[in-house]
Amino acid sequence: MRRTVGALLAKDLAVELRTRESVPAMALFSVTTYVIFHFGLDRDRIDGDLASGVLWVTVLFAAILGVNRLFVAEHEQGGFDGFLLAPVDRTALLVAKALGLFCYLCVVEVVAVPAFVVLLLGPGPGQALPELVLVLAAANAGIAIVGTLVAALAIQTRARDLIVPLVALPLLVPVVLAAAEATTPLFLQEGAEALPARWLAVLGLYDLLFALIAYAVFDFLLED
Repeated sequence: MRRTVGALLAKDLAVELRTRESVPAMALFSVTTYVIFHFGLDRDRIDGDLASGVLWVTVLFAAILGVNRLFVAEHEQGGFDGFLLAPVDRTALLVAKALGLFCYLCVVEVVAVPAFVVLLLGPGPGQALPELVLVLAAANAGIAIVGTLVAALAIQTRARDLIVPLVALPLLVPVVLAAAEATTPLFLQEGAEALPARWLAVLGLYDLLFALIAYAVFDFLLED
């Protein structure tokens, strides 16, 4: 299974490097949203729960752009049929797609988080960077797992661009809530406080729960 996942992931990353369909759009959406917040809020800087909410809502909506494109190539070019005929574990496709979306989110955040800091936070949050990276990784994992599951469910429908946000956004509310609560102390104007471990644990449990659900139902989604 490891070799299959590696081959599928390498193929997806190569296609993205060649076509640049998902990551640039996600990054541009994120930066544009932060620019809009910068002028729309009409404040020199934001902090605390407002800063945390702006960060995670933007990351979530940017992720939806990537989720919508996740299985398009397989659907339009007959990749599903070829994969189903191959003598490999079908969950390898789930793992590869989730890892691919995770990588997309990480690359986008390399651009989006500095833009967020410059446009909305101002100087000072650098000391909280290690804790922020940890929360980003945990939240990205949850978004990648749920996003892959929803994308596999919606790809066979004509209205996938509508179904993906309608299904994914409610399922990802716990991720945004836990991530926002975890990062709020990191963005306080008077200085970053300790990372709340309980919210990081909530993220971890949510990731594990949906990983098990996705593993259990993914085969049936492919067949249907």
